[in-house]
Amino acid sequence: MRQIEVGPDGARMRWVELAGAEPTTIYLHGLGSSSPAYFAQVAAATGRRSLLVDLLGFGLSDRPAGYGYAMEDHADTVAALLRGLDLLTVRVVGHSMGGTVAILLAERHPGLVGELVLADSYLCPVEPGSLSGRIAAHREDDYVSTAHRRVLGALGPEWSATMRQADPLAVHRTAVSLAAERERWFLHSLCALPIPRTFLVGELGDRPPGEQEMIDSGVTVTVIPGGGHNMMLDNPKAFVEALSR
Repeated sequence: MRQIEVGPDGARMRWVELAGAEPTTIYLHGLGSSSPAYFAQVAAATGRRSLLVDLLGFGLSDRPAGYGYAMEDHADTVAALLRGLDLLTVRVVGHSMGGTVAILLAERHPGLVGELVLADSYLCPVEPGSLSGRIAAHREDDYVSTAHRRVLGALGPEWSATMRQADPLAVHRTAVSLAAERERWFLHSLCALPIPRTFLVGELGDRPPGEQEMIDSGVTVTVIPGGGHNMMLDNPKAFVEALSR
């Protein structure tokens, strides 16, 4: 485990680092998750230098109460980590919400990201009936004091194992940012980026919104056989093959 100061009040972002060939790959997890738990197997199999990063408020990283936890905030602190390590044009692999952060990272900080690989990431504001949407519908104090415990009880064993490590305040503020209406959707930001981009879809999941628009803008869409939302766990071999391509 390594760490670097990136946020308010000296908050430190932490990651697990695997040695390997350059260029470096950065892994970003989804809401309530942790990159080492979800990406360790596939990252090790690529043979690349890999940083399995936990965003502020999640996993191994600090939980600053004065932090906004918006998508843009997460993108900016990942940028601070990359600059602190003198890393440029890295490959970023983002799962779910982590892919949304990766899109904004590439858009807001040109030159830091050389390639994007997104695994079933949010491209539009989340639906009100989704878990993230239901979390966002709570008032912040209600979610932190009572609703977070109910959410933990409703999750499956994989997700709840990492959600228990997450700060309830971070979960709520991040979900609110995901659910917020925006003038520019993440899909449009992705399509405008001038770097290689791949969108991974689990065979057992839904097709992404705006798929044809992505393809027309040069995004490669790849299906992971037998994969659902957590495709890197469902079929790690195929996920590694997609990263290798």
